[in-house]
Amino acid sequence: MSQNDLQRIIDFRISFARRQAGEVREVPGGFLVLHREYERSHEHNQLHITGPADPEGLPELADEVMAFLPHRRITVHDEALGLLSVPALERAGYTHVTEVLLAHTGPVPGAGAADVVERELGPEPHGLLRRAVTAQQWRWMPDADEKTVHDLVERRTARRAGAEEVLFLAAHDDTGEIASWADLYLEPAAGVAQIEEVATGEPYLRRGYGDAVLAGALRRAAAAGCALRFLVADQDDWPLSWYGRRGFTAVGRTHSFSRF
Repeated sequence: MSQNDLQRIIDFRISFARRQAGEVREVPGGFLVLHREYERSHEHNQLHITGPADPEGLPELADEVMAFLPHRRITVHDEALGLLSVPALERAGYTHVTEVLLAHTGPVPGAGAADVVERELGPEPHGLLRRAVTAQQWRWMPDADEKTVHDLVERRTARRAGAEEVLFLAAHDDTGEIASWADLYLEPAAGVAQIEEVATGEPYLRRGYGDAVLAGALRRAAAAGCALRFLVADQDDWPLSWYGRRGFTAVGRTHSFSRF
């Protein structure tokens, strides 16, 4: 994987953040994305640092440009700058997460007999997908309020604007209910695709549904001419090794900081 491919991944993520935003505000060293319709979604209401910036000044910058929001979220896309920013942001009360950029370097999986991945159609996420994601969101966040769960589920609608083609993929059980799902963002002209939010409902874990969705996403990306296929995983969470066993290799890191 070349340094140029890593930059293509970073550029794709930055472009996706801008295109799906309800509003973009330029700030020193980066930009702020806002989406008032999904105000509880930190993904859609955060500060992106993309260029030269003073690590010591980031807490003050975030407080200035996000003063009207109840949370703070900062993504630093340059790995070295992100590491330099850790001390100042942790002193300011931020939690730090290292995000690993994983490129698919293994073979594209062939279709299996049990593979039932399909595209979700319509102007917004399909009702079955909404039901599955909502149920799992409550399992992950049992103490959340209705507005938070609503925003985290419905924000998929905003994601449709983030790339040339956005697909919501799902694997179904024998009754037709959705067992596992993922987003697929395609930019065929650039030859880049991102797989995002691969998840399986708790009642369906360890039954191959996640593999089916991931394999289907990889095949669709390859068929669209996207030779550079990637996803993002938390460095300290178990999916990192799960993806590694499925042909993904770490090619870079970004840094995310949150304060509530």
